[in-house]
Amino acid sequence: MKRCTSCKEGVLKPGFIEELFRAHTCSSCGGNWILVEDFLIWKRQNPEHQFPDDLENLNDVVAEDTKRAILCPVSGVIMQKFKIMSGSEHRLDYSAMVGGIWLDKGEWELLKAEGLAGSLNFLVTHEWQKKIRSTKAQETFSEIYKARFGEELYAKVKDVREWLHSQEQKIDILAYLTAEDPYSAER
Repeated sequence: MKRCTSCKEGVLKPGFIEELFRAHTCSSCGGNWILVEDFLIWKRQNPEHQFPDDLENLNDVVAEDTKRAILCPVSGVIMQKFKIMSGSEHRLDYSAMVGGIWLDKGEWELLKAEGLAGSLNFLVTHEWQKKIRSTKAQETFSEIYKARFGEELYAKVKDVREWLHSQEQKIDILAYLTAEDPYSAER
């Protein structure tokens, strides 16, 4: 049996995540080593299975998160960290060389609560990570604009912007609005 890649105290014992798909669980810290291939095989064999979204109990989920770099228990190579979603600091550790994911204790429950358990394989893709970065950038700019304009004015500006972009003559409207004197022939 292999030693746990996270706590280095326990051993990884073969088993299943909720009796669904294969995993190796640490006897000490409760983390799970999952091969994406095992998850995908199970998913193909059980296409009707739906993981319940448990957003009501999200605050009750206690998920640990290994902040330091950890090694793949198979290859010994440092695993990459992938964000789960933009609003969370939790990161999955992924071994691209092996196609394995390390879930710290409670992270599986967090994925289920967030409605992401059925997409475990997708969380480590370039597309998902790009979406997270884009969402984070939008949130950051939104906070900057709220601070600059105030919440009430920012809400109005957003409404005007949405209306403006729906207009066929938006360029002319913008020119009119930004002109020092829209009724003058002089520039």
